[in-house]
Amino acid sequence: MIRVLGTTINRVGWGMGTGMGIGLIPVAAATWASLAAVLLYGSSPLNEDSTGFFLLCCLGFLAGIWACQTLITEADHDPKRAVWDEFAGMWITCLFLPKTLPWLAAAFVVFRILDILKPWPIRRFEALPGGLGIMADDLAAGVVGAVGLNVVYRVFF
Repeated sequence: MIRVLGTTINRVGWGMGTGMGIGLIPVAAATWASLAAVLLYGSSPLNEDSTGFFLLCCLGFLAGIWACQTLITEADHDPKRAVWDEFAGMWITCLFLPKTLPWLAAAFVVFRILDILKPWPIRRFEALPGGLGIMADDLAAGVVGAVGLNVVYRVFF
């Protein structure tokens, strides 16, 4: 019974950590995961400032620490197949922005740029151990993206 439970929990961690297999795409898996995240959010009934969306971001981040940790091996401390961090970071980038195609597209582009370039201090978060390190840099990229885009939205629109 315990062995079956352990296997089931590992499979759930693998499924979540790889974004239901998106992390296995051989080219640009993180970009595909970010696109899936923004499409999933865009088609959901959650509003940009709803309690439900805020909870999704928070719980998605916390569960992602565990899920990404399940993918780490001794040989690979930051596996490319771990893409749940893109889901959480992308959703955080969308916080408080209008749920319209132009703003979702802007959030996608800004998040991907920040995630790829990892300007200071975002890159520093990768040094955190295990699943927390995998998730934390995308959390930081999402927060920076959300703040920047919300400033643009509030000042110019």
